[in-house]
Amino acid sequence: MEAFIHFLLLLVILFTSFILCYFSFLCKPKPKSTFQNIDASESLQVPPGSTGWPFVGETLEFLSLGKKGSLEKFISDRVNKYSSKLFKTSYLGETMVFICSAEGIKFLFSNENKLVQSWLPGNFDKIFPNSDKTTMVDETMRIRKITTAFTEPAALQNYVRFVDVVAKEHLLEYWDCKQRVKVQPLAEKFTFTLACRLILSIHDSETVEELERLFNSLLSGLISLPINLPGTRYNRALKASKELRKKFESMIRQRRIDVQEKKKSDESKEDIFSFLIQEKYKDGESVSDSDLANKITGLILAAHSTTSATMVSIIKFLAELPKVYEGVLQEHMEIVKRKGPEELLNFEDIRKMKYSWNVASEVLRLQPPNFGTFREALTNFDYNGVIIPKGWKLHWAVLGTHKNPEYFPDPEKFDPSRFEENQERVPFSYVPFGGGPHICPGKEYARLQILVFMHNVITKFRWEKVFQDEQMIRDPLLVAAKGLPIHLYPHN
Repeated sequence: MEAFIHFLLLLVILFTSFILCYFSFLCKPKPKSTFQNIDASESLQVPPGSTGWPFVGETLEFLSLGKKGSLEKFISDRVNKYSSKLFKTSYLGETMVFICSAEGIKFLFSNENKLVQSWLPGNFDKIFPNSDKTTMVDETMRIRKITTAFTEPAALQNYVRFVDVVAKEHLLEYWDCKQRVKVQPLAEKFTFTLACRLILSIHDSETVEELERLFNSLLSGLISLPINLPGTRYNRALKASKELRKKFESMIRQRRIDVQEKKKSDESKEDIFSFLIQEKYKDGESVSDSDLANKITGLILAAHSTTSATMVSIIKFLAELPKVYEGVLQEHMEIVKRKGPEELLNFEDIRKMKYSWNVASEVLRLQPPNFGTFREALTNFDYNGVIIPKGWKLHWAVLGTHKNPEYFPDPEKFDPSRFEENQERVPFSYVPFGGGPHICPGKEYARLQILVFMHNVITKFRWEKVFQDEQMIRDPLLVAAKGLPIHLYPHN
């Protein structure tokens, strides 16, 4: 249904755009140069590339290749064609420059709020409508600060037992005594349950399932064509966002009452929710329920969506690589031997999972759940001999460096030894969590979740893929094409 609507809309857009462009060419004077603020730069040109079709640009090709599991082809084809490590395209309705080199990514990170600033596609502002007291970019920065405060080393040490308990409960309910499971939805359920308990102290499974259903609809529409027609992903995302705000605003009102009446439980005193409701705007006024609801939504998204995708990829690669599986299993069985039958994992155990994290890091190189983020040029500036005009958008492409033989020899080979302590890498060539001052503040929490999940699954099961040729695709987020069903074989 959605594909048919996209096709019809594309025909209308192309025809309308052609007419508008034709008459604009006839009737409008030639615009002045946009580079006049840069001294002696008249001879410099914008990055090479094509903006594709009017309005839709090359977005459809980008999304189409993602669904085929070959998003890197979008990048490599253009890098090869234009003999450049950056190229111009049109994506999500914006003229955009893809940055595909480690030095380019470093340049962006080093010039944050100088030459560039964070930018999010227009879908985000519609799906997360903030009040006039804040913006989506402001809220993203707030979420970074909050996440940093709750992922310091001391806090992470306390989370290990918590995550291990939830992992054991999850496997007992959804994996044990099963001959076959579908990994994608189960990994999402695990990380989403963790996020709800950690951020909101929600333990009721029915509430968690209802919220998860809404979040899935919201996620699918974040990176999509903004077509607000019934049946489209964007339309479903808008509806889900509205319903989530209502639910969270109700929770916020109740929590405010609890705080005022001093009737909070010991657990709720420690959760992130209680911290959030004390947030203030820059003018000192308390943050509105609506803006808080958006913040909660953003935190839950950050806490679970990309981590679950990584877990799915890990299960897939371990099914395909028996020697790697055996290496991971041996490491975790050594940890089991040193612990009592019912003893939970601790932070020291996590530190011993070095080979497992090397494996996870190689998975993140080959299948990064996040394909990069966006920036906006604050002024005209010269980069590497080309001009980036003010207002243009920039996208640092993770796959542009992760699968580049210049940075990773034999890039398609699965090789965890790339991440051993004595191995050196070109700075900013490996960026699944970003880098520099804007490295993901939740990186260590994600690491903890992934390693605890690996420990619990691999010490219980061997497994094999039901569909041997199943691939990871981007739709638009990283997912297994068929949900990754696997046959389970308990060790016992």
